[in-house]
Amino acid sequence: MSVSHVTTHVLDTGSGRPAAGIAVTLHRLDAGRWVQIATGSTDADGRVKSLGPEHLPSGMYRMGFDTASYFAATNTEAFFPEVTLTFAVDEEQAHYHVPLLLSPFAYSTYRGS
Repeated sequence: MSVSHVTTHVLDTGSGRPAAGIAVTLHRLDAGRWVQIATGSTDADGRVKSLGPEHLPSGMYRMGFDTASYFAATNTEAFFPEVTLTFAVDEEQAHYHVPLLLSPFAYSTYRGS
């Protein structure tokens, strides 16, 4: 299985475990509007290894995470029903890994490797 140009890993820092089963979307900004180019779901390890093509053109991208459904499945009250991360892609870069550290009332992210 090949790895896409953009991958993610979601960790539930509240429980100390990977966040499995989170729906993830990837959009590209095209002519002023966001166009969905891929969907996926985090696996048992909280990862989405195949989210879109192996190569993306340079531009602005947005990754969306359905955190409401994830927390509802565990009957956990949460403040953020979704998380949206916007980032720039340079097609010359081989790979972008965008992790999400998630808890019921906070989240953080960074450019991973």
